Amino acid sequence: MDIKENDKMLWIFTEKFGKITVMARGTKKSRSRLMPISLIFCFANYILFKGKSMFSINEGEIIDSFQEFLSDLDILTYTSYLCELIDLSMTEGESNRELFREFVTAFYLIKNKVGDIETLIRTFEIKLLTLTGYGLNLDSCVKCRKKLSVSNYLSYQYYGGICNECTKDNGKIISYTAFKVLSYLSRLPLDKVYRVNLNSKIKDEIYKVLSDLILQSYGRKPKSLEILYSLKRSD
Repeated sequence: MDIKENDKMLWIFTEKFGKITVMARGTKKSRSRLMPISLIFCFANYILFKGKSMFSINEGEIIDSFQEFLSDLDILTYTSYLCELIDLSMTEGESNRELFREFVTAFYLIKNKVGDIETLIRTFEIKLLTLTGYGLNLDSCVKCRKKLSVSNYLSYQYYGGICNECTKDNGKIISYTAFKVLSYLSRLPLDKVYRVNLNSKIKDEIYKVLSDLILQSYGRKPKSLEILYSLKRSD
């Protein structure tokens, strides 16, 4: 493919085609009509042309640019993290309409400052795992299938809770409160997360659990939040 100096390669997350790599011709020119719709975080309707190796953007119409995120380091980090999660969890051309809707919902909730952003991100991580085939079973013991109201152990091997009667291995000891929070957030619609108020200890605990599961499920994990959290701890 002929790539010129002012062309830009980027990936976009679409409702119909999933994550795709696209070519945006001439978008490095300030007067390019395609430049506004090739900016980071841009939410738009795109008209695409399918070439031999990738899509090209013919034109588009902005729905929301979300450029205000760039002026707040915390929000920029969290929204970049959401994009990283999509990038590492989705393969090229893999459609996932429900995940797309959750992703867009998360952006609008952040834009409108609805609820606690950390709790929102944790809930999105749970939705992501579920919608990409790595959902947690927190209703019954993953070994004996006995109904489970609460547990203090999460199996990383079987992605769920283990009862007191079964052997606990290949997982992590967690507090009963953290288990209940994970169970509740897994059932809660993303736009209802504003109802949840968690203390910093529980937020940190479920962050570590979900971070482990993301690494295990996708083979890597984003580093952006680790840097942000380490900076906050050192303040």
